Amino acid sequence: MQLDTRAQTLLKALVERYIADGLPVGSRALSKISGLDLSPATIRNIMADLEELGYVASPHTSAGRIPTPRGYRIFVDTLLTVKHLDEPMVESRLRLQTPQRTIANAAQMLSSLSQFAGVVLSPRRESVFQQIEFLRLSEKRILLVIVAPGGDVQNRLLLTEADYTPAQLVQSANYINQNYGGLSFDAVRVRLQGELRQLRDDMGSLMQAAVEAGSEAMADHSDDMVISGERNLLSVSDLSSNMSSLRQMFDMFEQKTGLMQLLDVSSKATGVQIFIGGESNLVPMDEMSVVTAPYEVNGKIVGTLGVIGPTRMAYERVIPIVDITAKLLSNALSHH
Repeated sequence: MQLDTRAQTLLKALVERYIADGLPVGSRALSKISGLDLSPATIRNIMADLEELGYVASPHTSAGRIPTPRGYRIFVDTLLTVKHLDEPMVESRLRLQTPQRTIANAAQMLSSLSQFAGVVLSPRRESVFQQIEFLRLSEKRILLVIVAPGGDVQNRLLLTEADYTPAQLVQSANYINQNYGGLSFDAVRVRLQGELRQLRDDMGSLMQAAVEAGSEAMADHSDDMVISGERNLLSVSDLSSNMSSLRQMFDMFEQKTGLMQLLDVSSKATGVQIFIGGESNLVPMDEMSVVTAPYEVNGKIVGTLGVIGPTRMAYERVIPIVDITAKLLSNALSHH
């Protein structure tokens, strides 16, 4: 439903005051801060209408009102005035190093600028490999080194039944690189099934072990997400006021799957997205919001970053922090 100008002004004033001090806002306070020349009775009537529409609610302990998730949504979508952020100042904090280090810097910057938690979903590793190498560590212990086309390196330990000589390991690696380099490990597995009969049994078992370990390495997304500043959220009373909230919050950071799903969803949209707890099933807590934006490498969206904080956050500050960091990270990674 479209709100008239007076209702919009009062809702904006109420949300801003509540974000600032966390206390329910009464009609008397609204008459002072809204700038509207309205009688207290008129303000009470408008607030009653807003409550009926589901934009504000009355806590049992107070005559004042607080915004609901729906109220926050209309506030961030239509009533918010975003603050200007000094881009050169922010840019100087995002030092260009290796891609992974630059991504970690971006998460730290999001956290320090917002004073909440910063998160960056790294670009997904390519599932194909460029080459592999076997290194003999000791009897029946081999290090599998996997090099992706972009230069990303993964290591996996293989425990084998047979003891392979360095010459056998070089021969096996050369065979895989020459015949399968540039394919995914899943494709290699299919092709190997038909070709294993032509290989000696011991070499075939080594290659099968390498393919299984390589598939697991490429499917492992445990380090795809960088989170910084979780401890900042402990000082936010809205999120840490009781043990249940704390448990929910740290479950989210420990398991990561829900957070990755949320960031994955936001990578399919353009620009800044705001997920408000209580209206989005992707956010695990009613008192939590996540502000996200996708970032690109050479014009292609490869990941998402964002700020995790309370629903009662200063969105006008956090939105430009997320927006500019996404653009700076895109620029840094594209020129790496």
